[in-house]
Amino acid sequence: MITPVLPFFVYGTLRPGEPNHDRHLRGRTRREEPARLMGAVLYDGPGYPYAVEARAGVAHGELVTTLPEAYSRLLAELDRLEEYVPGDPSNLYDRVEREVVRPDGSTSRAWVYVAAPAVAARLHAHGTLVPGGDWHTRRPHRPR
Repeated sequence: MITPVLPFFVYGTLRPGEPNHDRHLRGRTRREEPARLMGAVLYDGPGYPYAVEARAGVAHGELVTTLPEAYSRLLAELDRLEEYVPGDPSNLYDRVEREVVRPDGSTSRAWVYVAAPAVAARLHAHGTLVPGGDWHTRRPHRPR
């Protein structure tokens, strides 16, 4: 199966100003712009959020377009960071292709790491929702 080349929708520690942005994305992106993932909510995790697909809700983040020469290596790095292995039932996250919305209303297909089904079920039952779907706003002192 051929993996499509898509931008990434990031909503947690990969956002600008967060530690994983500097480690993985700094200097490897062509464009970073605000975006929203409709039909998803964010749950607070142990130092990072989980996006969980839901009928209603919105997750706020950035649409990140990588430099072409950095794409393949970055995709592999982000899969490792998110502990995502295609088809592995023990994944914490699944990498899925979803449509995200820019502030002007235009849309783009993007890779999104969402909570894997077992994790999503636990979060729905016992998790703490991030109010407003923006992980940055729930953190009182985020680094800049």
